[in-house]
Amino acid sequence: MIGTIINAVAIILGGLLGTILGDRFPEKVKVTVVQGLGLTVLLIGMQMAIKSEKIIIVIISIAVGGILGEWIDIEKYLMKLGNWIEKKVKTVGQKRGNVAVAFVRTSLIYCVGAMAIMGAIQDGINNDPSTLFAKAVIDGVTAIAFAATMGFGVILSAIPVFIYQGILTITASWVEVIMTPTIITEMTATGGLLIMAIGLNVMEVIQIKVGNLLPSIYITILLVYFFG
Repeated sequence: MIGTIINAVAIILGGLLGTILGDRFPEKVKVTVVQGLGLTVLLIGMQMAIKSEKIIIVIISIAVGGILGEWIDIEKYLMKLGNWIEKKVKTVGQKRGNVAVAFVRTSLIYCVGAMAIMGAIQDGINNDPSTLFAKAVIDGVTAIAFAATMGFGVILSAIPVFIYQGILTITASWVEVIMTPTIITEMTATGGLLIMAIGLNVMEVIQIKVGNLLPSIYITILLVYFFG
C-alpha cells in the first residue's frame, strides 16, 4: 500500500500548493492554463487510445458501456458525491459546483489509466511500488496546475485514488490472473478515449458524461476475456 499512500499524499500536497498559488493568477491566465491543460490531457488520452490492437472491442465496449452507464446514471451520482463533499468542506471563495466538477474530473484522470492499475498490482504482488512512485510524481505536478486553475476539489481526488488503487493492491493476486497483456492493452485504449473526453470537457469544447462511460473499461475486460 506504500505506493498508493505516496500517490495520494502527492496529490494532496500538489493540490494544496496549487490552491495557494491560484489566487495569484488573474482570471484570463487561469482560462489559458486550463485550455493548455485540456490539450495535454487530450494528448495523453490519444497516446493511450492508439495502442488498441482490436479496435472493434473498444467500439463495442464504448457503446455497451455508455448504455449501461446512462441507465445507472453514474455521472449523476459522482456529481452528488462531489456536491456532498463540497457542502462538508464549505470551501470559501469558490462558486458552487466548482469543487464538485474539479473533484470528478481529476478523480477520473488519476484513476483511469494503465499506471494506476498495473502499478497497484505490482505493488501488491511484488511489493514493488516503483510504478506508483512515478505516477505520484506525475499526479503531484499536474495537481499543482489543476488546483491553481480549478480549485480545492482537486485535493479531494486523492480519496478515490487511495480507495481504488488500495483495493487493487489488496486484491492483486486475484486481479493478476485476469490481467493478460491483451486485456491491459485494450483497457488502456478504452481508458485513453475517456481521458480524451475529459480533455475536451476541460477545454469546454463539449460536455461529455465521462462518468457514464466508465463501464466501458470493464466491458472491455469481459469482451477480451471471452472473445479476445
